[in-house]
Amino acid sequence: MKWMLVVLVGGVTPVNTDLVFDKFTDCLSAEEQMRKHYADAFDAWDKWAAMNIERRRDYSKARDVQAKRLLGNIGTCVPHGDGAVVKPEASPSPTPSPKPSP
Repeated sequence: MKWMLVVLVGGVTPVNTDLVFDKFTDCLSAEEQMRKHYADAFDAWDKWAAMNIERRRDYSKARDVQAKRLLGNIGTCVPHGDGAVVKPEASPSPTPSPKPSP
C-alpha cells in the first residue's frame, strides 16, 4: 500500500501535496520534516518580531496570529490507491414518471 501526505491547513482544510510514499514510515518522516519547517519558520519570524515590534501588546497579538497561521498546519498520512480508475457499474436510466393529465 502507498501513503500520501496531506496537509490540514489550520487543522481543518485538507490540501493534497501529491507526495506519495511506498512506506508509511517514509510518509511519517516527511510529515515530521514539514512540522520542523513550520516550527523553524515561526522561530525565525519570532526573533525578527521581538526585535522589530516595539509595543509588547502588538507583539503578543501578532505572535498569536502567526502561531495559528504556521503551527496550525498539520500533516497526516493517508492510504493512497495505485492510481487505477475504478468505474462505477452502469446503473439503469431512471424511467420518467408519467405526467398527470389536467
